[in-house]
Formats: sequence, C-alpha cells, structure tokens
Amino acid sequence: MAPVLPLVLPLQPRIRLAQGLWLLSWLLVLVGGLTLLCSGHLLVQLWHLGTFLAPSCPVAVLPQVALAASAVALGTGLVGSGASRASLDAAQYPPWRGVLGPLLVAGTAGGGGLLVLALGLALALPGTLDTGLEEGLGTALANYKDTEVPGRCQAKRLLDELQLKHHCCGRHGRIQSNVEGLYLIDGVPFSCCNPHSPRPCLQSQLSDPHAHPLFDPQQPNLNLWAQGCHEVLLGHLQGLASILGNMLAVTFLLQTLVLLGLRYLQTALEGLGGVIDGEGEAQGYLFPAGLKDMLKTAWLQGGVARRPAPEEAPPGEEPPKEGLPEA
Repeated sequence: MAPVLPLVLPLQPRIRLAQGLWLLSWLLVLVGGLTLLCSGHLLVQLWHLGTFLAPSCPVAVLPQVALAASAVALGTGLVGSGASRASLDAAQYPPWRGVLGPLLVAGTAGGGGLLVLALGLALALPGTLDTGLEEGLGTALANYKDTEVPGRCQAKRLLDELQLKHHCCGRHGRIQSNVEGLYLIDGVPFSCCNPHSPRPCLQSQLSDPHAHPLFDPQQPNLNLWAQGCHEVLLGHLQGLASILGNMLAVTFLLQTLVLLGLRYLQTALEGLGGVIDGEGEAQGYLFPAGLKDMLKTAWLQGGVARRPAPEEAPPGEEPPKEGLPEA
C-alpha cells in the first residue's frame, strides 16, 4: 500500500522545513490573535446596536464562531512553534511525539471546520444584516414617542444617540424619518441636526415650501444629516465583517500550511526514530495508505475481530469432526 502524497526529505530539507514551520507557526499566532480581536470588536458592536436589529436576526453567530476558530488557530500556532523547534533537537523532541497526533486531528477537524463555517457566515452576513436592520430600525422609530411606556422608555434616547454618533437621520433619510406622525409632524428630532453647521437647524415643516423661503427643503442646506441610519449602519457593520472575513481567510491559509508541514515533518521523523539528523533520506506523507486501502484494511480487521473463536461457537453448531485414523 503506497502512502498518499509522499515527499522525500533529505537532511537539509528536513531542517529547513522545521525552521520554516517555526516562522509560519508564529505568524499564525499573530494572525490568529488579530482575528480574535476583530471577532471581539464585531461582537461588541453588535451588542451595542442590538436594539436596532431584529430579535430573530442571528448576526452574532459569526463573531462567536470566529472567536472559537481564532482561538483554535492561536493554540495550533503555539503548539506548532514548540514542536517544530523541539524537532531540531533529538533530546527535546520525544515529549512532543505524543502531542502532534492529537494536534493534527484537532486542528484539521475542529479548527478547519470552524474556519470554513465562519467564512460561510461572513459571506451570508450582508443579506441577514439588511433584513435585521430594516425591521429593527422600523420598530425603534415607531416607539420613539413612547417614553412613558414600560419597555420602550429608552427608545428615544437610544435613537437620538445613534443619529448623533453615526451622523444619520431616520431609517432611509430625513424625508422618510417620520413614521406616520408618531413623534413629529413633517419634521425630524434634534438628533438629525448637524452640530458643525454655522446655520440654524430646521426641524419642522420641512415639506412646506413657504415655511422657510430662504432654504430649499430638497437640498442639504437644511443642515440635517442626509443619510439614513439603515445605510450607515449596514456599511459600518459590513466593513467590520469584511475585515473579519479577510482575516479568517488568511488564518485558514496559514493554519493549512502549518498543519501540512507538521504532518510531513512528523512522518519523516517517525521514519528516523524521532531524530532529525538521522542518516539517509526520510519520506514524509499525509496518510500511510490510500483511502480505499485504509478502509479495506479496517474492514478486514473488523471482520477478523468479529469472527468467533472455536470455543465460542454459537450453540447448536457442533465443531467439525476430525477424520478417523486409517487402520
């Protein structure tokens, strides 16, 4: 049974492989740490903006999965750096021989699966955010005036803080900010005003052409934020998710390279008894045999294990009689 993707590794390539893996592992630690920070930042932003997202919007799943994936990548890089450095010394490598196997399995199945899942969630996030913000902002605007209703007392304050901080007005702009006259008639709240403008802010009778003869209500010279909060928040969160998605892609690439390199280094050193400077060429590989051969061997071994011994023959079946000796 031939190994899968074998690679002949003489002495110098083995040493360079171990040294390169040490550098790659620390680079994975750096990128994994940055991905961890990006995931935490996005999670905090979503927590602060949770009032303006629909309760059924599962956007927080992305940073949570990304946090777990980056933590696994960070651990893979730390263990990989220690194992690759120890492989250069025959006295330090033996304790790592029992660590590499579980690390490769956990990094491939756990870390790789989490990274792929997080990348998929990052690609699907824009549509989920769009729907969640549309519903959440609509509910917040509808409850803007209900300052005395239990459960809605903070709606006005939160929406005013949102519009002042993100320089936006209403859901899709100042003209659409009024929700069926629930909080102002033909006007906008003070938080839609641009405090840096030298002109007075006009908040009421915005659609009446005779109320403000010196200003055109259809132009931005009313000193109001022109963008709606839906577009501003969507762009802000999509930007954070895009950065996180790029970091996840780089983390996935680095983790794949580190795991592949560790597997080749592990199999090559096992062929030399754990000594990197052993005589002769060593062969590294991904699997000791092809998938078909591995499954066949496992099946045959399982069949042998299931075959009952003669003394354990099921009742009702007599063991075969030996032939009588000839006279």
